Amino acid sequence: MKLRTATIASVLALLAALALAPGQPARAQSAQNHAEHGRVMGDPDAPITIVEFASLTCPHCAHFHRDTLPKLKENWIEPGKAKLIYRHYPLDRPALRAAMAANCFEGDRFFAVLEMMFDSQAKWARAQEPTKALGRIAGMAGMDKGTFESCVNDDAEAESIVQQQLQARKEIGIQSTPTFLIDGEKLAGNQPYDKFVEALEAAQ
Repeated sequence: MKLRTATIASVLALLAALALAPGQPARAQSAQNHAEHGRVMGDPDAPITIVEFASLTCPHCAHFHRDTLPKLKENWIEPGKAKLIYRHYPLDRPALRAAMAANCFEGDRFFAVLEMMFDSQAKWARAQEPTKALGRIAGMAGMDKGTFESCVNDDAEAESIVQQQLQARKEIGIQSTPTFLIDGEKLAGNQPYDKFVEALEAAQ
């Protein structure tokens, strides 16, 4: 089943609306609400929460996952001092399709697929048919073609992702990717590892 034309139009309209929606200052309760709707890396009971808003077609997000996240995992997440909660914030239609495909994987497989997508971003995101390229990545992760087609053509999932994105824009002022909330304090952009350490130490 393919996405209905009306659904495509409404979802793309929501994506376009993100560029116009006014952002508001982050509020602690809103930040907590958004933290509860993502995928968790690390101990769910870790004392510090890092919420990441990212687009799978964003080069700066790919740089974070390649260069900075491994250090955060080694020094903060794996020791149980912090957890990372990943939230989709797709900037375009290929990123939305990628988010839908990733969401069909659970637990550690979700983050393994994210890593594959970010590592090969320059290839699939610029491909003539990005969805087919994503299908090959999903296949390497063990997903059959039928399941992949079902995942990337799920109307309800597409609308849910974009509605949550729009809500994040309105409620806590997320305007670009990557953006992070470290115990509710905003850190925008692909900052160097030392900046994360400063924010994490301040949250202790």
